[in-house]
Amino acid sequence: MLTPAPSATKPDPQDLLAWYDRHRRDLPWRAKPGVTADPYRVWLSEIMLQQTTVTAVKPYYLNFLERFPTVDALAEAPSEAVMQAWAGLGYYSRARNLHACAKAVVEKHGGRFPGREAELLKLPGIGAYTAAAVAAIAFDEKAAAVDGNVERVMSRIFMVEEPLPKAKPLIRSLTEALVPEDRPGDFAQAVMDLGATICTPKRPACALCPWMVPCRARAEGLQETFPKKQKKETGQLRKGAAFVVLRADDTILLRTRPPQGLLGGMAEPPTSAWEPNYEPSRAVLDAPIEARWQRLPGTVKHVFTHFPLELTVLFAKVAKGTPAPDDMRWTPRLQLHEEALPGAMKKVLAHALGEIPGGKAKAPAKD
Repeated sequence: MLTPAPSATKPDPQDLLAWYDRHRRDLPWRAKPGVTADPYRVWLSEIMLQQTTVTAVKPYYLNFLERFPTVDALAEAPSEAVMQAWAGLGYYSRARNLHACAKAVVEKHGGRFPGREAELLKLPGIGAYTAAAVAAIAFDEKAAAVDGNVERVMSRIFMVEEPLPKAKPLIRSLTEALVPEDRPGDFAQAVMDLGATICTPKRPACALCPWMVPCRARAEGLQETFPKKQKKETGQLRKGAAFVVLRADDTILLRTRPPQGLLGGMAEPPTSAWEPNYEPSRAVLDAPIEARWQRLPGTVKHVFTHFPLELTVLFAKVAKGTPAPDDMRWTPRLQLHEEALPGAMKKVLAHALGEIPGGKAKAPAKD
């Protein structure tokens, strides 16, 4: 393992905390100064914020909290309601794990989140970062919560030459060494805020940084070159067809995807298989029902975490009373916004229908 470049001055956690006391962000899930944080709210926000921006998460968080104000309420909710409330946030396995975790907290811990990092790690969907964040912020345990913001800050402060993701263990150990005995929860949030507002990916405001002096990368004028990252390989393009059926009673044909796998448990208009060599000219052969299919101009494009997708959209109108195929259903068009539709499928429906009544066609994050 590579070691970080030496620095004449060690970062002082108290300098960062003093900065945080003056500049902390006001976030809906963050407890006010002197107020004990609610573990449920901390956990919910941390799960939502994974791979998603604060701006995108805020309305979803407030809506989710209104529908499920406690971990007990979330545990008791039907899975369909949880997925619908999550729809649009992307990375839908998080929602399934969120629901499973809530049930485990209620069934195994009497509705109270365990306060130790090691115990939190045993819960469904809670990884190293989330366990440390909840333990530190909600229970003031001396734990190092390392997210992307923290990785960026530490890699610059210590000028870590090893690229991510290989550098993760080193960065974690560097962070652990800085966590103070006093106010570890505030320290965790302070480093996150520093990365989000000062030590940004581009054009960091180094002159405003409380750790400017000990920052090795800044001293060398190389701050924007850190963290080093291995080049990510783009997944192969997949293609497919999506079938939007409008029945004469103004209902749309939908189905629910299998609970496991990509977009598991989410709603969608029927689609073909997604394959690199899918031939759109033969898409009608994959149609869910017999109808006069119209191939719409253009395609719907969406980027998932591991691959881009391009869907040809076919549209058809059918008579009132047309039965739905097995494992499918008719949903009133005016109620589509109540379905757990992922961003890709909102785009498909908008492409065919022009708009989704009461909802948005575009999600704020990748799925």
